[in-house]
Amino acid sequence: MTLMVSPKRRCLSAIAAIVALLLATAPASAQTLKLAADNHPAPIEISARPLAGFDLRDRSRVQFGQLRFRSGLVLTSPYSRFGGLSSLRLDARGERFIAASDRSRWFSGRILYRGKEMVGLADIETAPMLGADGRTLASHGWYDTESMARDGNWIYVGLERVNRIVRFDFGRQGLRARAETVLAPADIRKLPHNAGLEAMVMMPKGLPLAGTLVAISERGLDPDGNIKAYLIGGPTPGSFAVRRSGAFDVSDAALLPNGDVLVLERKFTLFDGIGVRIRRIPLSTLAPGAIVDGPSIFNADLGQEIDNFEGLDVHVTAEGDTVLTLVSDDNFSAIQRTLLVQFTLIE
Repeated sequence: MTLMVSPKRRCLSAIAAIVALLLATAPASAQTLKLAADNHPAPIEISARPLAGFDLRDRSRVQFGQLRFRSGLVLTSPYSRFGGLSSLRLDARGERFIAASDRSRWFSGRILYRGKEMVGLADIETAPMLGADGRTLASHGWYDTESMARDGNWIYVGLERVNRIVRFDFGRQGLRARAETVLAPADIRKLPHNAGLEAMVMMPKGLPLAGTLVAISERGLDPDGNIKAYLIGGPTPGSFAVRRSGAFDVSDAALLPNGDVLVLERKFTLFDGIGVRIRRIPLSTLAPGAIVDGPSIFNADLGQEIDNFEGLDVHVTAEGDTVLTLVSDDNFSAIQRTLLVQFTLIE
């Protein structure tokens, strides 16, 4: 027997089907919209409290090795994703900055000054780093973005978790730039888990190694116990090593105007405690197969206002001062701080 369905019932069934379809797809659409919103740059607030001095035992002390303390800030924010800052690059004036957190996130903005002293931050924006497909790097499992180098429009980022290097056309696309994979030595993929590329600098035009990306691991050691490092591209690509001493691991690097490399290091041992050091590596010693070393120009311990310093950059002021800027990674921990401190290099 054939069942007859009235037009009214067919209409009600069609409406019910449409409503069900809308209900089924609404959460996905909302999630898609939220994802799209999260992937776009957003402004955030960051508060800055000045440090009274750098030495906890003597606030009037300003000289630390070859560095003279200028000013420092303790940074906090109500934004839950702020923190974990592992690298930092400044413009030529030391004002505009781009920083990366170890959760594959950008933070950009301006440092505000009163005379020579930093007094705050402004125009802060944040956004996730994006992969080539427009999805976040973190969604691919590509995070622990620990190192950064800038070459004109391009920013190179080292991903410690997967031991890769990517680059972003930041000058043209800003925080919306998408990652491009950089061809790198195969040995980089073999670096230890969570101890891979921690420092990168790009040699600029006018220097002997112009166009070379210098990449240094945190604690990837060669057979002699020295820290593995690489010259990528440029006139003499190859690998070299940084002599390891005093249980220090590499946490970042920056270039002086003459091309010498400043290597920021840190240590934590039960016997020696916590320490921070900066070594100066002469440009002339960088070559494939070399084991490089250099004098320490700065040492600090828990007697000073230190934390987990992981970012370092250099700029030269209009007055001719060579200024080092350091930033710390708070590891998103309540017992650590995000510090931003500046020193003048005294030759």
